[in-house]
Amino acid sequence: MRDLHLLPKAHLHLHFTGSMRHGTLLELAERDGISLPESLVSEWPPHLSAADEKGWFRFQRLYDVARSVLRTEGDVRRLVREAAEDDVRDGGGWLEIQVDPSGYAARFGGITAFTDLVLDAVVEASRETGLGMAVVIAANRTRHPLDARTLARLAAQYAGRGVVGFGLSNDERRGTTEDFGPAFAIAERAGLMLAPHGGELLGADHVRTCLDHLHADRLGHGVRSVEDPELLERVVSCGVALEVCPVSNVALGVYSDLTSVPLPQLLAAGATIALGADDPLLFGSRLAAQYATMRAAHDLDDATLAELARMSVRASRAPSDVRTRLLAGIDAWLAGPDEPSP
Repeated sequence: MRDLHLLPKAHLHLHFTGSMRHGTLLELAERDGISLPESLVSEWPPHLSAADEKGWFRFQRLYDVARSVLRTEGDVRRLVREAAEDDVRDGGGWLEIQVDPSGYAARFGGITAFTDLVLDAVVEASRETGLGMAVVIAANRTRHPLDARTLARLAAQYAGRGVVGFGLSNDERRGTTEDFGPAFAIAERAGLMLAPHGGELLGADHVRTCLDHLHADRLGHGVRSVEDPELLERVVSCGVALEVCPVSNVALGVYSDLTSVPLPQLLAAGATIALGADDPLLFGSRLAAQYATMRAAHDLDDATLAELARMSVRASRAPSDVRTRLLAGIDAWLAGPDEPSP
């Protein structure tokens, strides 16, 4: 079994605050005297479940606490740089990091100023680490759909200038997905990739809603499309990629264990899969670990793992030269000797 840290790959499902290192969270909290819950300190990673609304509320509360430690421009730059460093260490060659600027606007001078800061930090981190990077601006489905339109217009302003997509995050069970259609239409007209969350906490019907009303190019998660063979066939035929995050699926109670994550069924149906880490800060698992857990849970051979990496690159919005380099690196990894890490 070859070393998965050496397998080139793209990372398409990583949330901004959720990318923070645990050590960085503790350091920044201590600096400013912020009291963290024990589940983010001595009991980390926290035990989570989103089986009911109370469970998701607890998850969101921990995320909000973590976001509160980002107080300065330097904190934001550090988070982006460390996320890039961690992806490079895991074999990442391209990262699309997802952020909702409205969650940081009050402290950083508004959504435009914060977006400028993040994009500048991305350029800086990319230059320092060699990792190709871009941003997906995501609306929050617990807020009013008019707020999503504002963010879609913001994303459209930056299309081609570091922003490659528009998403919709938070608890799928909240809000009415159809109401966000006008926001996604704004992003679609700007040529942005459309990547709403769907098909994790809710089943296949919500995947259908995301396709019909939001015109999804990729689905954040989308794993439960496997529950409806006809829908899955549509996902495959339309070339909609699924950003599957196995460790978070289990942590949130979507599946009981890693062997239950239906990756083999999705692959057998011909689905395009991009494995992602989602929120390493809360789930304790980064990019290479997603490949390792699926290798162990489903006895995947290296050829299958290489194809998963290829699919992540093809589903990305990386420039053509970056895609070519990463795909060549994947081929070289698979052709090379079987040299697992110690």
